[in-house]
Amino acid sequence: MDTALEAEGLTKRFGACSAVEDLSFEVKRGEIYGVLGPNGAGKSSTMRMLVGVLHPSAGRVTINGAHLTREVLRGVGYLPEERGLYRNMSARSAIAYLARLKGLPSRKAHKRADELLTAQGLGKVRRRKIKTYSKGMAQKVQVLAAVAHEPDIIILDEPFAGLDPVNQRGLEDLIRAQAAAGRTVLFSTHVMEHAERLCDRILLINGGRKAFEGSVSEALALAPSVAMLETDGDFDLAAALAARGFNIVADGQEHGSHRWHARLENGVGSRQLLSACVEVAAPLSLFEPARASLHEAFVALVGGDAARKAVE
Repeated sequence: MDTALEAEGLTKRFGACSAVEDLSFEVKRGEIYGVLGPNGAGKSSTMRMLVGVLHPSAGRVTINGAHLTREVLRGVGYLPEERGLYRNMSARSAIAYLARLKGLPSRKAHKRADELLTAQGLGKVRRRKIKTYSKGMAQKVQVLAAVAHEPDIIILDEPFAGLDPVNQRGLEDLIRAQAAAGRTVLFSTHVMEHAERLCDRILLINGGRKAFEGSVSEALALAPSVAMLETDGDFDLAAALAARGFNIVADGQEHGSHRWHARLENGVGSRQLLSACVEVAAPLSLFEPARASLHEAFVALVGGDAARKAVE
């Protein structure tokens, strides 16, 4: 079976408010799958339903083809959005304790905690109480606790929150290592760059509904492409190309050159733009097409207002 996790028609209502509405998607075995969406889109409610913390108002979740039971969930590692550790325990003991709850024998659980903490640069402080840790260090411990029992499926709700750039990179490496070991990783994030670097496929949700599901490359294909240009002298590139339907915006000037930013939509590519520049005899000193970003695809799919909420 290629499907590790499947959600069918997931709906969650809180009174008259619908947080998630008829959401269906599947996560394939061994892939890294990202869940993206603006604040209030229903991401955390969805993640909680995937692990049985919330019961759906309608729909169902299956893991490896089976309905959620305590035994099935032993094979799942979960990092909730609301962090929580026993602050008077050492990091080593906290990780080992949570691994034991998932069925690991005590000796193996402590050995696994030592290995993970050492690999993440916390080996020398593994016996210190968590209350002495920084927020980022404690966050890293909780992520390690989610993977300590070597689960088949790892579900992480906003795992990068609270981590500095160096530790974010370390977490990215950890996620890649889990996938390389054959495990399935599903995580939510507001930071598009993490999803773009890590994910095989993504789910974009907005207003509790699916806006897109597919590969990162498929999402990027939906985004308008852009190009940076420079012209010599006082040539007005925006005016020259406006009649040809191109949206060119001035981006400053320096040393007698003018910089321009072109946004290419509706299937128009950089080749058409370059041809138009040649036709109007634009004195180009630079023409640099830029790869669309996942953030731009996100804006195209959910709209600018929703995209701005996603990064607030």
